Amino acid sequence: MSSPQVPRQASAPERVYRHVKQGVLERRYEGGALLTEGELAEAVGVSRTPVREALLRLEAEGLLKLYPKKGALVLPVSAQEIADVVETRQLVEEYTARKVVPAPPALLDRLEELLARHREEAASGDLASVAVTDRCFHAEIVRAAGNDILAKLYDQLRDRQLRMGVAVLHANPDRIAKSLAEHAEILDALRAGDAEAVVGAVRRHVTWFSDLAHGGTR
Repeated sequence: MSSPQVPRQASAPERVYRHVKQGVLERRYEGGALLTEGELAEAVGVSRTPVREALLRLEAEGLLKLYPKKGALVLPVSAQEIADVVETRQLVEEYTARKVVPAPPALLDRLEELLARHREEAASGDLASVAVTDRCFHAEIVRAAGNDILAKLYDQLRDRQLRMGVAVLHANPDRIAKSLAEHAEILDALRAGDAEAVVGAVRRHVTWFSDLAHGGTR
């Protein structure tokens, strides 16, 4: 996945923020890497002052840990963070999956479109894009349930999901084919109007993430 184009009118701190955040999510800056203000200022073409502002914002989001006069450490994904994200996903996604049955035709069409894109990205080996589309597939179901509060809660998980997803896929690239099959299973159950089958498929799909992240092979 290519880095997003940052509008020219974006402020200097915003440009640094987007540059570093995208680097973390795409694993150009991996967990344990130490980023210095000077290097980032040169990379983005700004002074050190907006770099500090951007790094403080990223620290508040839990992606970095700042060390005065040394730089910013990219925080590795912890086992507790994975467990918390998986638990939250299960609560939100299983509830909303049941609520969208019977699924409206527009949702089925959108999921079919995302599944096709997912297959293309998997074939090209673009793991960052695979993680984004995987996440979009589930987000569409959550939004279709019509609960704005739950949808916003789910959106708050976006960056953590993408970061974890890319990390797990890099470690387990053979898992992509199984994920595609599970997305197809979710879509088939939605088409059939079988709420229990939808919830079961979603539960299995979300649970594997926790198992693989902890060294499992499901």
